[in-house]
Order: sequence, then C-alpha cells, then structure tokens
Amino acid sequence: MPPTDTALPDTPDGLDETDLALVEALQLRPRAPWAQIAAVIGIDATTAARRWRRLSDSGLAWMTAYPAQHASVVGYVDLACAPGALDALTTELCGWGPVFSVERTTGDHSLFLGVAARDLSALDGFVTGRLGRLDGVRSVRLSVCTRVYREGSGWLVRALNERQRTHLAGGDSRTRARPGSGPLEGDRRLLRALGADARRGHAELARECGLSETTVRRRLGRMTAGGEVYLRCDLTQQLAGWPVIATFRITAPGPGTEAVAHALAGLPETRLCSSVTGPENLLLSAWLRSPADCLTLEERILHRHPGLRIGERSITLHTAKRMGRLLDRWGRARGHVPMTAAPEAGAGGLADIGPGLECAGPGLECAG
Repeated sequence: MPPTDTALPDTPDGLDETDLALVEALQLRPRAPWAQIAAVIGIDATTAARRWRRLSDSGLAWMTAYPAQHASVVGYVDLACAPGALDALTTELCGWGPVFSVERTTGDHSLFLGVAARDLSALDGFVTGRLGRLDGVRSVRLSVCTRVYREGSGWLVRALNERQRTHLAGGDSRTRARPGSGPLEGDRRLLRALGADARRGHAELARECGLSETTVRRRLGRMTAGGEVYLRCDLTQQLAGWPVIATFRITAPGPGTEAVAHALAGLPETRLCSSVTGPENLLLSAWLRSPADCLTLEERILHRHPGLRIGERSITLHTAKRMGRLLDRWGRARGHVPMTAAPEAGAGGLADIGPGLECAGPGLECAG
C-alpha cells in the first residue's frame, strides 16, 4: 500500500545546485568514498555525507540496487480501469513485487505498469490471470520489451561540468550486463540488502547477510565489474525541476530502427527507450520541465527522424512506484518493495507476488 502523506508539509523544499551535483556524482559513482565525491563537487567529505543523509532521510533522493537480469522477460502493461477503482488498484499493485513501476497516466489507459516475469508463459499468466481479473480492470494491453536502449540508471542530472564527469568516470566500473548473466544464488541476499540503500557499508551488509566483510567486498566487486547489478541514484523529479513525464509510442519503419533507437536513447531527456512488440515498436519516456515541452520534444524528434510516426502520447499524472520505490505525491521515496519476477504458471499464489513493504520516514503509515 502506498504510504499516506497527510502529515507531510504541503510545500516541501526542493534541491539546490550542490544537491543536484551530489546526486549526479552518485549516479556516476554510486559507492565512491565521500572524500572523492566531495573533491569533485567542491565541498568537504563531512558536508557531502551530511547533505546526502538529509536528502535520503527526507526521501528527496535515494540509492537502490537490483540485478541487471532481474527477470528473463519485462512487459509494459496498460490498464483501463473504472474511475472509482483507480485508487484501490494503485494501492494493490504497489505492493506486488513483480510490478516494479506504477504510473497513473492520461489517455484511455489510466495505469501504466512495468512488470517482470521469469518467462513468457509466466508473463502471460500474471497479466491475464492476475491483473486481468482484478476488480475494476476493464481492459489490459501488453507490450513485451525486446531490448532496452536506455533505462533510468543511465540518465544524468547534468549538474556537473565535463571536467568533473571525466574525473569521476576515471573509476567508473559500470558496464552492461552480459547476455544471460545474473546473480548467483549466494548473491541474492546481498542484493536484497542493497535494494533499499545501495550505499550501505560493507560491515553493515556483512552483519545482515551473515558474511565476512572480505566476502562482501569481493562479491560486490565481481557483480559491479561484470555488469550483473545496477546501482542507481534516483531523485524526486518534481522538486528537482522535471515535473513532467511524457511517454511516446513510436513506429519506426523497417531498416534503421536500431540506429534510431540509439539516437532517441541519447537524448538528454530520455529516461527509458525500449523496443517493444506491437505496431508501435519503440517506447520512449522522457523527463521534461513543463507540459509544453512535450510538443517541443516531439517536433525535435520528428525533425531529426522524419520517417517516424508517433501513434500515442501520454503524460504521467502521478508515479506511485518506481523500480520498487514507493513515492508520495511530491515524488519523494516513502517505502520500498523488493523487486521479484512473476513465477512460472502454477508456481505459487498471490503470496509470491507481494513480498511486503519496507517503509522509511517518520510518521508514515504503511501496510501491505
């Protein structure tokens, strides 16, 4: 269940330029020492750590980790819902581990979901047997992701200059996941411990996972160097200056689709660019400054790629969940649901889908 925010202030403070620089530094080097982060952005290590604590404690920014291959299949699901059922459905779906993202959007489909599954059969069973049978769901549309060209961990705040980025990138160990790679069984407990806070110290992780610090360091080093895990620094886009999420369904005809997808993924606004099944074979999601920027971005895309056709466009009214993180109406992190993959058909019931909530922040009421 998404946490209530009735006790929270109506006009929370945003992020200043130093905060944004700190976030970008952590996007580039998620587990770099505070001394290194601080040197790049021009503050001392104590101040960097204190600022990050303020941001994370208030839910303005957060760190998470998840396997690069957390599922064999990812689906994007659009749900058309009865208006009176929308709140209840949002609450229900936010507690389900395989539903890693939940957005309320404009258009005929009022809910847009990201869903993880172990295989196509599991995805089919989850979408038709679970989602399609929920009270208030009128219709379901499923697109299967066939390739991801950019996801949120590749988006940058762009508060640093090129010199600062180059300095941080010198030690960057981020790589793309090897095909078919994924965490070993012994790594899953470590990844779960990192899921809620990817900057947790080695000693704390070792205590929670029942491992030695040496083992934790070795396993984390192997997973990050091999591209087996994404370490991601995220932030509330509303209070950071990007209050609008626009999603476009695009038809890219014939040869050249791959090059177009790479070009769209390279746009600074792009948070997600994937090839998907269906007549509109590209899905693009962008963070923008205002609703008017939706048309500006669309025109820029079509000017550069006149062969494209944008068949559908929508704006997100509220993101209730992003990569397992529960968000309030300001986009601040207020809880965490560990991501799972929908099991194979017949492998379990709803208890396998909703692993429960980990809630953060004072005065919050969370249930799941």
